[in-house]
Amino acid sequence: MSGKRHALEGWARLVWVPPLLATLIVGLYGIGHAQPWRDELATWSAVTRPLGDLLRLTGTVDAATGPYYVLMHGWVRIFGDSATALRLPSALAMAGAAGLTAVLGRWLLGTRAGLLAGLLFAVLPGTSRYAQEARPYALASLFAVLATLLLVAALRRPAWTRWAGYATAVAALGLTHLLALTLLAAHAAVVLVAWWRGPTAAGLAPPPAPAAGLNPPPANPADREPTADLPAPAHDRNGTADRRNGTADPDGRLPVRWMLAVLPALALLTPLLLTARGQRSRQLDWVEPARLADLAALPGGVAQSSVVGGLLVGLAALGAVLAGRRALLPGLCVLLPVLLVFVGALVVALWVPRYLVFTVPFASVLAGAALASAPTADPPADQRGPDASARATAAGPAASASASAAWASGALAVVVLAGLLGLPDQAALRRTHGWPRSATVDYRGAAWIVAAGQQPGDAVVVHPRDGWLFLDLGLTYHLGGARPRDVLVVRDQRQRADLWATECARPAECLAGVRRVWLVVAGRRPDPLAAVPGAKGDALRAGFTVGQVWQRPGVTVALLTARG
Repeated sequence: MSGKRHALEGWARLVWVPPLLATLIVGLYGIGHAQPWRDELATWSAVTRPLGDLLRLTGTVDAATGPYYVLMHGWVRIFGDSATALRLPSALAMAGAAGLTAVLGRWLLGTRAGLLAGLLFAVLPGTSRYAQEARPYALASLFAVLATLLLVAALRRPAWTRWAGYATAVAALGLTHLLALTLLAAHAAVVLVAWWRGPTAAGLAPPPAPAAGLNPPPANPADREPTADLPAPAHDRNGTADRRNGTADPDGRLPVRWMLAVLPALALLTPLLLTARGQRSRQLDWVEPARLADLAALPGGVAQSSVVGGLLVGLAALGAVLAGRRALLPGLCVLLPVLLVFVGALVVALWVPRYLVFTVPFASVLAGAALASAPTADPPADQRGPDASARATAAGPAASASASAAWASGALAVVVLAGLLGLPDQAALRRTHGWPRSATVDYRGAAWIVAAGQQPGDAVVVHPRDGWLFLDLGLTYHLGGARPRDVLVVRDQRQRADLWATECARPAECLAGVRRVWLVVAGRRPDPLAAVPGAKGDALRAGFTVGQVWQRPGVTVALLTARG
């Protein structure tokens, strides 16, 4: 029995392995197939600049993403700037987030709940989407779960080393995604409950032996939930768990310790926060004010599938009911960030579903609680008849194994169902990362057209130049040094220290002497010259005629030849 107990404890400690491997496999599958979309092109433009130019960029625009850019700057110097190389850190981070999600679920709800939470997280289309995105959302998810895990450890057994680890994780969370700091509201609420009512009331006590529906009750005492490696409650001088006022905080200083851990991290992040705040009007000028309907659409946005997102929310709600007080921490880690960002977005336009991807692991933990409660084929105790106990005792380990197998089959079937429901979206996101997918831009297709037909002396003109489509960056990424001269540019992105270029004030003069121009405009345009307004359009129409037009999703390429 002792050997079986040790085997169970060893398995529990490795609960993070299957979700991590599953997420890594799914995240790496087709990682380089979809071409970089506009946000990833912004990442590429930033991280491939010299470090000095990169730092100047963050002083002008995208300061909130600056720490991620600096990290990726070092990464691409080693591994290159292919789509796969740019996305690989996100894939690794999301796999780590899946593993930590399983650990958090185990600490709060038990091994089975943690394992199912991690596996469900692994099969979500949104997990793959942001595992294959050269942006900081996967890292934010990783640090959000890590900070929460370290908080649980510190609250169960306060020690300065644990609080220091928590502070470091909070700082890393803010450096990767400032809006993810709304997670601290949930942490603060749980700290106050633990201080006032004790860790059990805050849902932080180690999970009990499987019972009460959260896990199928084992017939053999050796099958009880192992907790040997979980952070233990604080102990008094006699080595027994402190029970004064029902709390593991004998000196009543948990809130002070939490604040002392958080304040240095916030102080470190304050300059970044102030800089980003000053750039908000330029950075988020494309975001619409939040509406109540946006809350209903959020699950589909973060899960990248309305059906799978709805399933996740339903399971999470059920898990919150079944888990009771143990759902407090993961529940607040979902609800409070969503509500805070939504309320803020009513005043300041900042509602973007992907900004809340870091809440998905916590919803998965709640869903894991529901899946771990899947009923077995055995009838309820009050319906088994007077001889049920004798039959169960006679059945022994075989009955326990049968019940566990029935439970596992039902729970894993739901995980598989979620994966199957998300297959169409999994396939779609590997074709394009553009969002919405009905309005994607085929930068690669446009670049290939230019590459196939260009001649020495050709020039290129793009429109629009001042928006967020980054047609010029897309051409440069795919063509590199083979791109025709961008004839109208007088100051490029590096010189301006932002993501756009400045065009000459007198386009006709800049176009003088050019015989062929590749005109690249956004959208499907039967008459691409008519789509260019202002002096630039007048100069093109006066000096050139359209020789040939190609249509690609979201973009039109035309070859113009000089008149006469």
